[in-house]
Amino acid sequence: MFAGHDHVLRECIRRHRLADPDRLRADDAAETSVDAWLAAGIVDRARLLRAVAAELGLPWQPELPADIGALLPRETARRHGVVPVAVAADGTLLVAVEDPLRPGAADDLAFALGRAVALVLADPAEVRRRLEADAAAAEAGVRPDSGVPADPDALARQAAEAPVVAFVDAVLGEALQGQTSDLHFEAFDDGLRIRGRIDGTLREIRTAPLGLAVPLTSRLKVMAGLNIAERRRPQDGRIRWQQGGRSVDLRVSTLPTQHGESVVLRVLDRRGAAPDLAALGMPASVLAGVEAAVRRPAGLFVVTGPTGSGKTTTLYGCLGLLNRADTKLLTVEDPVEYEVEGIMQVSVNLPAGLTFARALRSFLRQDPDGVMVGEIRDRETAEIATQAALTGHLVLSTLHTNDAVGAVARLLDLGVEPFLVASTLDTVLAQRLVRRLCPVCRVPEAPVPERWALLGLPADSAPGAEVFAACGCAECGQTGYRGRLGLFELLPVSDALRELVVRGASESELRTQAGAEGLVPLRAAANAAWRAGETSADEVLRHT
Repeated sequence: MFAGHDHVLRECIRRHRLADPDRLRADDAAETSVDAWLAAGIVDRARLLRAVAAELGLPWQPELPADIGALLPRETARRHGVVPVAVAADGTLLVAVEDPLRPGAADDLAFALGRAVALVLADPAEVRRRLEADAAAAEAGVRPDSGVPADPDALARQAAEAPVVAFVDAVLGEALQGQTSDLHFEAFDDGLRIRGRIDGTLREIRTAPLGLAVPLTSRLKVMAGLNIAERRRPQDGRIRWQQGGRSVDLRVSTLPTQHGESVVLRVLDRRGAAPDLAALGMPASVLAGVEAAVRRPAGLFVVTGPTGSGKTTTLYGCLGLLNRADTKLLTVEDPVEYEVEGIMQVSVNLPAGLTFARALRSFLRQDPDGVMVGEIRDRETAEIATQAALTGHLVLSTLHTNDAVGAVARLLDLGVEPFLVASTLDTVLAQRLVRRLCPVCRVPEAPVPERWALLGLPADSAPGAEVFAACGCAECGQTGYRGRLGLFELLPVSDALRELVVRGASESELRTQAGAEGLVPLRAAANAAWRAGETSADEVLRHT
């Protein structure tokens, strides 16, 4: 059983009275091994193992995990002859080894693995069998994560372990306290990295051994109602999580990668389900233009900008203006981000064939006053949206373009006829979110003529006011920024612009005409925020 330790096992057998003394005396030759006693049935193997565990003060582990690579890289486990079992609440790795009776085994493993290690006692034959089977699979070129899915029951048990549950809850709690908008669980060859997007920038929150990737992923999948055994295809789900009376929705996305699954959680705070348009920080002229656009009975209102620029928040603020008892509003999103009372909301369901276009087509038979399409991303959706606007419906949607004028070119690229774009596109709002300088630690910025030139100012001029740069303090987590502010570019589509669209004018011609009509570009809005000391020149250059 434990080679070279028969004397220890003999003493354990006698002390715990694991066999008939008469039978032991009859077969007590010094050369008789404990393995022979076990084979002859003189000593029960399971009772002996439990007795050894009691003598050593080690937890008894009757079953070993099916996947030895779940808590430790497989090559590392095989190299050191260990089968990882679990992770304790303090982060200590619990492992089973073939020979736990060897002096200093735990210390040697801790030094080799570079982390705290504690031993559990398992049947050494089972430990050896698991290691040999894993080595054979590696030689055959079989990777557990790319072949047959792991045993769902084993994954479910790992996901339900108290340390895993506590770890996930702690990470989610920290994320909410830190105003995190997205959480990234990323498996790399040297470990698991957990990052959070705060004020639009990713920051590392925690790291963990690679072996925690599968249990943590399984835990998140269980919470989101996903298939925990499916690790070869992307999955999407949703978690409704509560802490201290606060209810938060988490949009979950999994993606298979080289070293395991990447899991991203979008944090959707239900307390902010009905944003106030007036509280989004728009200049008075922009706010008035947006309100006028969404109060019109028909037409297409589009918000543009990159991912994470606040487009959906702005659209929900617009819906808040329209959400009355005498108004029928419908939305189709991928997925629904905020649940708003009084509005009929639909999530895209591609497996069921429910696309943006199909939902929008059905909306028009629901007698709506206004509809919101989460994103216009294909020709069919674009054509139906513009047709709906042409037939007397207010349509709100988003596009991924760099500025407001780019929305025209994007709709044309999607295949919408120029006359239809000219007839239906009413207003375009381009926006960005930039980080706001921390008011506690911001520092005056010395004149840098080259920087002024990049910002569109003459190189020999100054900004005309004291400007500031980021520094970093305890209040802002040493980043120099705290919170974000919006930059907006409003383009009402005038008759002159409509004529240019119908004539097939270039984007530069449209931009020239818009400028002549008073369009304030995003760069100008960003420079105004910089001159006001609200943000830095670095943020202006990064986003505009």
